[in-house]
Amino acid sequence: MVYAADDTRYEKLPYRRVSDSGLILPAVSFGLWRNLGDQMPLENSKKVILKAFDSGIFSFDNASNYGPSNGTAEETFGQIYRSDLKPYRDELIITTKAGYHMWPGPLGEFSGKKTLTAALDLSLKRMGLDYVDIFYAHRWDPNTRLEETARAMDLMVRQGKALYVGVSNYDANQTKAIAKIFADLGTPFIGNQVSYNMLNRTAEEDGLLDTLDQNHAGLIAYGPLAEGLLTDRYLKGIPDDFPIHRTNSVLFSSGKSVLMQKLNQLNHIAETRGQKLSQMALAWLLKDHRVASVVIGASNVDHLVDNLAFTKNNHFSDEELTQIENILK
Repeated sequence: MVYAADDTRYEKLPYRRVSDSGLILPAVSFGLWRNLGDQMPLENSKKVILKAFDSGIFSFDNASNYGPSNGTAEETFGQIYRSDLKPYRDELIITTKAGYHMWPGPLGEFSGKKTLTAALDLSLKRMGLDYVDIFYAHRWDPNTRLEETARAMDLMVRQGKALYVGVSNYDANQTKAIAKIFADLGTPFIGNQVSYNMLNRTAEEDGLLDTLDQNHAGLIAYGPLAEGLLTDRYLKGIPDDFPIHRTNSVLFSSGKSVLMQKLNQLNHIAETRGQKLSQMALAWLLKDHRVASVVIGASNVDHLVDNLAFTKNNHFSDEELTQIENILK
């Protein structure tokens, strides 16, 4: 059966312009990460991705090292793109990243010109694309001159392999430094993809949100549910082997009991709003106009639909925001 997208897909999600650029993103983007790579049946992955598009998500985020096995998330997306989504290419925002370990040897990671060039070429081949909409440098490279990284990415835009460039996991000062180079080169720098959620406020604390705004760029938030902590799964206990992401490791600094108390207090507010904690967490991130999109992942359709129900109540009263802030202090 030939896939035909839902005619009402653009009526289901809010959309957000990235600063004052011409790029518009859905409030929620779909990240493949390790949810839909080589360990998941292709038919299931197809159901989730096509449901995302039918639900108004037209932004799909990938990286060269996503999988679980490196490259397999892009290969999975590529198969679904070729079989079902190719007729909709002009509607899609497809992004990828390079910088974490991608292939054997010293050139298989970080942000030198050869590494970034090879990574993007491989990503385009895996996904069956002529270009990506955003190409990100996936992490700060302490050993390569920033000018080399920026010039390599600028060249990719001029070659037509990417429409915009971005960075990921750069702090405020690092972002400011590369944004200046991009501005001098005339490179369309669009944003920084970083870990940001109700519990991890680093993007606010180090001035990253302000820095991006000053440079006509936006923040794309990954890890919005803190690996599931901001759901109802751990309200009664957090297991000792909880797989916390490195960007959220500080959340346990005051002990699990303190964190659980906060989660339950937040859950109470969510319940009064008629939401699950996860839905409130997504809505809370989008209260700031500098957040261009929130990247979510899902391994099944029910999980995806449940998260997208946040749109039923994405407004916060001043009282609610104050209560939340008091809990998070």
